[in-house]
Amino acid sequence: MSTNKKGNPWALIPFAVFLVLFIGSGIVTGDFYKFPVIVAIVIAAAVALTMNRKETFNQKVEIFTRGAGESNIMLMVVIFLLAGAFSETAKGMGAVDSTVNMALSIVPQNLLMVGVFIIACFISLSMGTSMGTIVALAPIGVGISEQTDISLALSMAAVIGGAMFGDNLSFISDTTIAAVRTQGTKMKDKFKMNFLIVLPAAIITCIILAILTMGEQANISQQSFNWIKILPYLGVLITALAGVNVFLVLAFGILFAGFIGIVDGSYKLMELIQKTSEGMAGMFEISFLAILIAGMVEVIKHNGGIDYLLHLVTSNIKSKKGAEFGIAGLVSLTDLATANNTISIVIAGPLAKNIADKYGIDPRKSASLLDVFSCSIQGLIPYGAQLLVAAGVAGISPVSILTYSYYPVLIGICGVAAILTGYPRLTIKSGNENTTKQLRSDLQ
Repeated sequence: MSTNKKGNPWALIPFAVFLVLFIGSGIVTGDFYKFPVIVAIVIAAAVALTMNRKETFNQKVEIFTRGAGESNIMLMVVIFLLAGAFSETAKGMGAVDSTVNMALSIVPQNLLMVGVFIIACFISLSMGTSMGTIVALAPIGVGISEQTDISLALSMAAVIGGAMFGDNLSFISDTTIAAVRTQGTKMKDKFKMNFLIVLPAAIITCIILAILTMGEQANISQQSFNWIKILPYLGVLITALAGVNVFLVLAFGILFAGFIGIVDGSYKLMELIQKTSEGMAGMFEISFLAILIAGMVEVIKHNGGIDYLLHLVTSNIKSKKGAEFGIAGLVSLTDLATANNTISIVIAGPLAKNIADKYGIDPRKSASLLDVFSCSIQGLIPYGAQLLVAAGVAGISPVSILTYSYYPVLIGICGVAAILTGYPRLTIKSGNENTTKQLRSDLQ
């Protein structure tokens, strides 16, 4: 580790290589997802290993693997895999369809957009994925728009807003997992603080949607649903809020969803096992990205790059509020560059942790800020996967959706307000509590 507190700016070259590859290819091709992000990270990591002639290559590889195999990273990867398995297992036995159909059956016909937003909030909170929520609900939003004068852009914005609600708060969302693990706090504690920050945004969004679509009605055909299929989602939410260990929560969810699927004939045993495997496989890329990024960041840190970034970000910070704005700005800029809120948290998380420790920011607050601002930006960038998928389903430009993207804007405003007012006001944990032991403790 560099002993110079100002650090070494040249150590950040791997970050620059990654951004040039990712953003450059996106600008040239017009598609920010055409150049595989994992390849960009591998190339950047290779560049990191070629730097610093004071260390042998074997020593640099040792540093890389130490960072990649750090206990919190490994815990994060295991949780990613379990979360993917639960989401796919529940989806495969019909939990998503039943949840959507049940919600549509009770939504007042004159509040359809409010209903779509709330349904998206619940499904994304249950599934832990904004993309899965958008894929499930975007066609319904299109159908509603076709039967009313509600614009397709507004309908897609309501779906995306609700999807980002759960992406920001769900116990099994990869963004939440990354934020909690990088900041060394507990899932339950982060959820409580984060929920208090974004709740006003959700309420205001509902009011705006109700006013904009007042008087609009559509005849939504009633589809059958099985309330028993919804129980795995409710079980996971209840046990997680009760503070049960996250591994037990996800294992319970997988077994519960699988049991229901086998009993009602949705699965045979081997089909269930196959679906569980598919869910884990769907998380392989983000898991490997987390590992590679952690290894690269460790090398950059050893070479003084993190010290330099910390000095650069904090050089003009004079207060705790300034530090919180620094964390918010850091993850926002990273998300603008990567177009992926999970990756932005994994990259910005270690530096945010250093800033939080230096200025006495509660890890619950720093984790919430990382998640809130990354999700806010992710819901507003027209080249992000969420807007691209919704726009593709609706056959419209992703830019047109931005006009009605109230929730992503509002959570950003609520995040700023939370920094300025110090809300929510919680007791700051002592430094002794934020130890390696706590980092290794079970998520609750």
